[in-house]
Amino acid sequence: MSSLRFNSVLLEISNAMSADQLNEIKFLVQQEIGKRNLEKIGSGRELFQLFRERGKLAEDNTAFLSELLKEIKRQDLSDKIDNFNIQPEPDDGLSEEEKAKLKIATEVIAENLGKSWRKLGRKLGLSETKLESISKKHPTDLEETAVELLKEWGKSQGAEAQTKMLIDALRACQLNMTNTLLNWKLLFKKTANKKVKSMQKSHESNSSD
Repeated sequence: MSSLRFNSVLLEISNAMSADQLNEIKFLVQQEIGKRNLEKIGSGRELFQLFRERGKLAEDNTAFLSELLKEIKRQDLSDKIDNFNIQPEPDDGLSEEEKAKLKIATEVIAENLGKSWRKLGRKLGLSETKLESISKKHPTDLEETAVELLKEWGKSQGAEAQTKMLIDALRACQLNMTNTLLNWKLLFKKTANKKVKSMQKSHESNSSD
């Protein structure tokens, strides 16, 4: 299963929940998660991330969240998460390598972009109407705004969505710190992958001797 697709489903569910519904879920999980851990949670996405850290939510483990959504009378959202594992994964034409790079880019940019998200969005070719729509979805959460921005950009580009386009846009916007962090993370992943492949070849060679 694609983690990108799973994250997209979770984001859709987060966006569809009201503040009251979020608080209802936080109340329901106080005993299992802990009241103190829930105090700083301000969005569904943050709550779902906490669930994942606690082993309560994963691509192949959605029952916990599904039941909570039923408890707050959101059967539609419960069905959405239940259907995740049975829906065919859409073919966006991207290679697995590029998908992995885009996932890293999304994480780095979301964590570091801050108030410059509109500037980057314009450079990526998103319309002012689309940017305003993104802003209304997450008026107080810049990290979620950045995730939504990159999701919309990815949808608009389809198979043409490439990490290099994000790097070029960051450079053009003079978002140098974020650009440097992204390049470092991608280089680290590339180096790590080479080491893994080298170890695999060494193991295969030893096995054949």
